[in-house]
Amino acid sequence: MMNTIQKIIQESIDLKQQVLKDVLLLSTVQKVVALLIESFKNKQKVLFCGNGGSAADAQHLATELSGRFYLDRPPLFAEALPINTPYLTAVANDYGYEYIFSRLVEAKGQAKDVLIGLSTSGNSPNVVEAFKMANSMNLITVGFTGNSGGKLKEYCDYLINIPSTDTPRIQEVHLLIGHIVCELVEKALFNQTLNQ
Repeated sequence: MMNTIQKIIQESIDLKQQVLKDVLLLSTVQKVVALLIESFKNKQKVLFCGNGGSAADAQHLATELSGRFYLDRPPLFAEALPINTPYLTAVANDYGYEYIFSRLVEAKGQAKDVLIGLSTSGNSPNVVEAFKMANSMNLITVGFTGNSGGKLKEYCDYLINIPSTDTPRIQEVHLLIGHIVCELVEKALFNQTLNQ
């Protein structure tokens, strides 16, 4: 069992080492940080969506922005879409599960808001539909996916595609990059002000 534990940890480290050396991917992360800084300065909203573990990660990252990360500071408008159970069951029943996020994007989104979708395969129909809606409404789209980007790739303004097909390892790196984004956004928006 000890060997298996060490093997899993090493696989996670190896994937993170790949990401660390991927200049194009890190450049995209840097662009997403700049995008969110500018969006929040302009009072835009940041919406998150995902399924399963990625839904939990969407909620986690939205909370880091709307609550706090390191700094005691004002909240930012960041919201995870998959949190209202009556809504999810009603829309899934009446319209189809693939529309649970797109209808919320239509209701809550405005041009220049940001939609961040997490899907390890890039093929989650409800995330893809949300991105289609976001594109039609001129939201800015950021996809967190696995290696290929899947169908979501076509609808992303920014694609953070982790070079793996292993769902748990991809999710671990999504959370790492999400934390990096949250930390850098928070520091850029509030650190200087709070230190004065």
